Amino acid sequence: MMKDLKPIMDELKVIRNDLEYIKGAIPDKDMFLSVEESILLNESFKSEKEGRLISSKELRRKSAI
Repeated sequence: MMKDLKPIMDELKVIRNDLEYIKGAIPDKDMFLSVEESILLNESFKSEKEGRLISSKELRRKSAI
């Protein structure tokens, strides 16, 4: 009976090792932008190209008003 289980146990060990590798290799979901974040980033790039960026200090001043 134990001889019959050995190949199965060996295969399970290989699968377990593969899963550990995959877990370590896949990107964390927090690395990806949400739809809203992607839109904001694209708007920022567009503003930068058009020279419409303001400093963070100016942004804080406008927000305080």
